[in-house]
Amino acid sequence: MSDLKAHLVLTTKSRRKLFTKEMLDRLHEIFEDLLEKWECKVIEFNGEENHVHLLFQYHPGVELSKLVNSIKTVTSRRLRSEFESRVDEFYYKDVLWNGSYFIASCGGVTVSALNRYIENQDYSS
Repeated sequence: MSDLKAHLVLTTKSRRKLFTKEMLDRLHEIFEDLLEKWECKVIEFNGEENHVHLLFQYHPGVELSKLVNSIKTVTSRRLRSEFESRVDEFYYKDVLWNGSYFIASCGGVTVSALNRYIENQDYSS
């Protein structure tokens, strides 16, 4: 039995203000579905026009770098497909996410504090 949690932050390429509320809602659904396939669970999700925060629970067998790569690949492909005209306004190449990302375990802060931080991100765009 384990209770591992991680906070992932992804930014759009060049921090472009791409995401609409509809896109963020769809990202949330995609994260829920994808993490379930990895036997993981979304704890909290939120974002703004140019970045997203994902707090999730995972098990010790998960290689986080592979999971993040899958998350970035799948979400990029689906958003480019489902919101093609919007994405094309910002990017002409098959790109969506910045090449890097931030991920941290939640050992140094309570989950409730992280929840509050993520909930306070501006999701109204």
